[in-house]
Amino acid sequence: MAKSSPESEFSPAEQDAVRARLAVERAGTSEQIAALKRDFEGIVEANALVAVDDEHDPEGSSTAFERAHVSSLLTQAREYLVDLDQALERLEQGVYGRCEECGEPIPTERLEVRPAARTCVKCAGIRSR
Repeated sequence: MAKSSPESEFSPAEQDAVRARLAVERAGTSEQIAALKRDFEGIVEANALVAVDDEHDPEGSSTAFERAHVSSLLTQAREYLVDLDQALERLEQGVYGRCEECGEPIPTERLEVRPAARTCVKCAGIRSR
């Protein structure tokens, strides 16, 4: 586990920029969650109006797939929202931008693409094996 530094490596202006970026990501993810909830509810409501037999109805399997797909996307979006909240906590603790595995700084480019990243590219590659 990485050693945590009590001092942030980001200036106050950089911290404000990261905080704003996380807020934008959080707002977008919250909107995505709301839209996916509406989609999921629409699928469920549409299926409630007809007697769908997933096993024998040719449309049943695609409806079940669509419901499962939207449910999976909803789960991923909710998990990302938690990741963003945890990234904000790390920023407040002064450890945002440090790899949780090796303790090295996470490259700025990675944080721009994945603002909730917990690990550097090298450690993320090792972790996914």
